[in-house]
Amino acid sequence: MITPADLARMIANASGEHAQNDDQHDKLLYTSESEERIVRFIEPDGAPTPKMMPHHRAAHGPTKFATLDAQELPVAREYSAGGLIFDEHNRVALIARHSRSGHLEWCLPKGHIEKGETPEETAVREVHEETGILGEVVDSIATIDYWFTGQSERVHKLVHHFALHQIGGTLTVEGDPDHEAEDAIWVDFDDLDNVLSYPNERKIAWLYAKKLNRQAEG
Repeated sequence: MITPADLARMIANASGEHAQNDDQHDKLLYTSESEERIVRFIEPDGAPTPKMMPHHRAAHGPTKFATLDAQELPVAREYSAGGLIFDEHNRVALIARHSRSGHLEWCLPKGHIEKGETPEETAVREVHEETGILGEVVDSIATIDYWFTGQSERVHKLVHHFALHQIGGTLTVEGDPDHEAEDAIWVDFDDLDNVLSYPNERKIAWLYAKKLNRQAEG
């Protein structure tokens, strides 16, 4: 149930004001007509990442909030993993998928964690299935922790993102068992911000670039 205080914080976030409650500093709030998301980025050390990130494309249309009735829906939990798979030229493999509206969107390969798998094992499997590239995990980047509301349930989802290094394979979407990937391309790591369609995934790339810079300076 959303309290008046919760609603006030949501409106403050939507208008760009800084929340005064420290518990809200690790959340980015945005909504659409059909879903409500509260997104938090958690780095491997468990500390939430800063709320601020580089500005990108402007949002389309006014912000809209999910109805209060959505809070009464049953809750389901989903877990996925994937990430940035690098080749020897510091390029990252991206896949193209069609959105619900039919637009082609470029995104990071990822998928649901199957029973008995670790997030790292899922990342390796999903990357291989969706891009044809066999990789090994070399680093953990961050976990996206968010909620969204569907027609019959509210979903709490965690998506673990890793950095992987190519050890084999050829770029192709022919091995995707779900046939959701339309195409796959290599993109220079420095160009990801201009190619990735989703703000959350652009921030994953930004976080990893920041991590690499810290390591280089150290």
